[in-house]
Amino acid sequence: MSTSTATVPKIIAAGFHALSDPLRISTLELLRNREQCVCDLCEVLGVTQSKLSFHLKILKEAGFVNSRQDGRWIYYSLNSSQFEVLQNYLKDFSSISKITPAPPCCD
Repeated sequence: MSTSTATVPKIIAAGFHALSDPLRISTLELLRNREQCVCDLCEVLGVTQSKLSFHLKILKEAGFVNSRQDGRWIYYSLNSSQFEVLQNYLKDFSSISKITPAPPCCD
């Protein structure tokens, strides 16, 4: 799967946006070890299904979670490949040892 260079910033921005909310991070933590039903997530997080569904939609659009329907319930699990995308992006910054100053501007 090839990704254009114009698409990469959008993928990275969507990932950081999805990680910018404490409820979404708590949801990801709960999904870290196993797939879970939305009803169980609501109970543990103490939120309504409509509120959690809003946040799960953002996580799903950013590629962090997968979903599958079984009867009337939806089960969510982590999509590790999106975490790898952000990890690789941030790893590139860890190799920066010294920022080169910009040349003087023209008068």
